[in-house]
Amino acid sequence: MKARKLRKSKKRIVALGAVLTVIGVVGTAAAFGAGGRDGRDGRQVQVRGNRVTVPVAGGRVVVDAASLAVRGRADDGRAWQLSAPAADALGPVARISVHGDRATWRYPAKGLTVTAAARDGRLAVTVRSARKSTLTWPVTATDPNTSEVQFPRGEGLSVPVADRWWNSAGAGLAGSEAGLSDGLTMPFWGTSLRDGHGASYIAESDIATTLKFVSAGGRLHTETEHAFSPAQDTLDYTLTFALTDGSPVAAARDYRAWLQAHGGITTLRRKIARNPEVGKLVGAFHAYTWGQARTAQGVQRLRELGIDRMWLGYDADGSPMDRSAVSLAERSGYLVGPYDSWANAQDPAAADSSVSTWPAPVWQDACVRGADGRIVTGFGGRGCYVSSEALRGAEPAHHYLADRTRDMTANGANSYFLDVDAAGELFTDHSPAHPMTQARDRENRLRRLARLSGGRGLVVGSESAGSWANGVLAFSHGSGTPAPDRLWSLERDRATWGGYAPAGAPGIFFKPVRLPADVAKAMYDPRYRVPLYQTVLHDSVVSTERWELSWSKLPDQSRTRALLAMLYNVPLNVVLDKAELDAHGRQIAQLQKYFEPLHKAAATRPMTGFRWLTPDRLVQRTTFGDGVLTVTANFSDRAHDGLPAGCVDAAVDGGRAQRLCPAGL
Repeated sequence: MKARKLRKSKKRIVALGAVLTVIGVVGTAAAFGAGGRDGRDGRQVQVRGNRVTVPVAGGRVVVDAASLAVRGRADDGRAWQLSAPAADALGPVARISVHGDRATWRYPAKGLTVTAAARDGRLAVTVRSARKSTLTWPVTATDPNTSEVQFPRGEGLSVPVADRWWNSAGAGLAGSEAGLSDGLTMPFWGTSLRDGHGASYIAESDIATTLKFVSAGGRLHTETEHAFSPAQDTLDYTLTFALTDGSPVAAARDYRAWLQAHGGITTLRRKIARNPEVGKLVGAFHAYTWGQARTAQGVQRLRELGIDRMWLGYDADGSPMDRSAVSLAERSGYLVGPYDSWANAQDPAAADSSVSTWPAPVWQDACVRGADGRIVTGFGGRGCYVSSEALRGAEPAHHYLADRTRDMTANGANSYFLDVDAAGELFTDHSPAHPMTQARDRENRLRRLARLSGGRGLVVGSESAGSWANGVLAFSHGSGTPAPDRLWSLERDRATWGGYAPAGAPGIFFKPVRLPADVAKAMYDPRYRVPLYQTVLHDSVVSTERWELSWSKLPDQSRTRALLAMLYNVPLNVVLDKAELDAHGRQIAQLQKYFEPLHKAAATRPMTGFRWLTPDRLVQRTTFGDGVLTVTANFSDRAHDGLPAGCVDAAVDGGRAQRLCPAGL
């Protein structure tokens, strides 16, 4: 059951084809190692001593082969360090050989071979290891003129590297780390200088790669560690470097271009063309329902409030929406879907959730096993994690997933939320019966998500979806939340956060919480929030915040979150029962009615611009498509250019701006 897991996921052929394209994009560096000319003016890689100079868009990059230090020089003459030397002792460098657009050298003592190439206007570096080892490189944001580092924690953050608070323990960033395949929503990060320059870094080999945040001398920098492993098939490690204009979303623009060049973005327009039901996401808020809100009476009440677009979900607590409620919801233009998870199994005799109960012999035969042969314990210390390879291998003799899906949608549901699968929580399975690498785990998850969306025709979503899953999903719950580690410990404090009672309105969802100041700042201070996820995937995946962070759960942040939703053109995720509709139904309806025409105008368009309009960064503007939508939000406590404090103006197709001033809770 989702509420019980607190953590730091002819039609069928088409869908699986899309999956294989995505797997090719982000599953392994081998898919990108072919290289190519940089595509600008035919300049080639040059070598002088240990200096390898590679032409890139907007300038050139120099790699010191002796240390792997990297410097960039823009066409205007500005030079700066893109990476400090590798943190590891590399040993002497062997002779450098050049073949057109690439240079290759070796570190015999370390067992590494490095290739630096000009590719698509970027420097692409592949490090290949002959044995199991680790490499800490690149080391970025170390240049003294670096002012900001951007990274896609949830939606995205841009953090001043010399900020005292962000370097402090209270911020929870320094000393933390994030996996590039699971800890961040996308495998890139960026830096900005003070003078209109910056850099973008893309980890094409995201599996087994970790981004670490280090504070030294009162300044933050990042260190990237890759684990080379023959067993995991991670012996190739590829990164790209690009020069940017230093915009807070420049690295996201670079990553979007990279994804597009590798066939890795499937647009909402294409998804709607394949399955018109996906179009019901456009203009809709998302809600998890409880009690009366799951009934036909509850659906009727939403209609009476004037809400004509909604995604309605319900937890696996044994009381799903019945067929009459689902039928009315669908006639009203809503999407309806169950929560499910295929990642956990428990002993059927003692299972605490229906989604953890599988037919024999899934428990324990299909459990993931560690290198020591022991079962890997599942959610919250219960049961086990289920191997996707074990479930895949059970076909065609058993149809565990098809049977589960059929049962969960027997009420006529037209949508499906599959927890975890797209979040990047990947496993190595050491079971001799169903061995699996993390890359194979991801491939299995993509294929089964594709069968839900393509083969079953459902509108499919998952948790905190990584960019690698955009081809098989229509929506993501959680990718909008930049959750720090401290949030998870707060959620485990039942006295503060709320538990699983009462059954019809669990405190974990409904009990209002006042976030500690440091946690609130790390998550919702508009000065540091930047729309990286939307810059990359706005026209592909409809993204919301996490389900346990409903709009009314955090009253102190309710106004800010409403403004962010309108600014980023993303739905609010709410939780509903009778009491919630009594207390906040009219406010939710007001917000949804304002949002709907904006989302209808821009949901299928890319986010094309983001900028701060004031030095304090509290007035911000976004644009979508070719000017189809412009949104300006004022998070400050004073008016700006006619826009009152706490308000947002939105103009469709250059027309008259429509204003919303949410009251908050």
